[in-house]
Amino acid sequence: MTVTTQPDAPRHVVATSGEADAVLRRLAREGWQVRSGFALPGASWEVGSTQQLVLHGRIADDDLESVRLAVLAAAHGAGVVAVVDAGSAAGRALVDDLTRLGPVNRDAAVTDGADVIANLIPEQRALLDRLASGDTIAAAAAAEFLSLRTANRRIAEARQLFGVRTTREAVLAYLRQRQRQPE
Repeated sequence: MTVTTQPDAPRHVVATSGEADAVLRRLAREGWQVRSGFALPGASWEVGSTQQLVLHGRIADDDLESVRLAVLAAAHGAGVVAVVDAGSAAGRALVDDLTRLGPVNRDAAVTDGADVIANLIPEQRALLDRLASGDTIAAAAAAEFLSLRTANRRIAEARQLFGVRTTREAVLAYLRQRQRQPE
């Protein structure tokens, strides 16, 4: 087997299906072909420089066979998005083995941009802060002296930046990133 070290091939280990969905949506937008499961089509299969394949799935705490398949796929140049408890035996083995091939992203919010908050405009930050404190979009829009239509557009743009589908997911991603920022 030829080990293909591709620093650009995405390798993600996340805790929830929601995080995996956000990463997979972003990768699909970037042109990656997304396929469920970690098995490669054939033993001699290699990812060429023009192919962008990401394999994804959930790995149970003791499923070392799925870990083996995910690492094999990554070694052949495929991207991997695995939903696994990083503290379990399978999670530790997966992170250790994938790290030998290149960087492993262990947090979906970080992988959706080094700092999405820096890309938000002040109106979006203000709206997300108000939504996080329990306001409705209409109340947040009124408090920020925005029309409801403008507020909805700003929130939709924020959802896109975070790579999520719902406003609730955007607020949660915003709060997670805000907590990581140095004071």
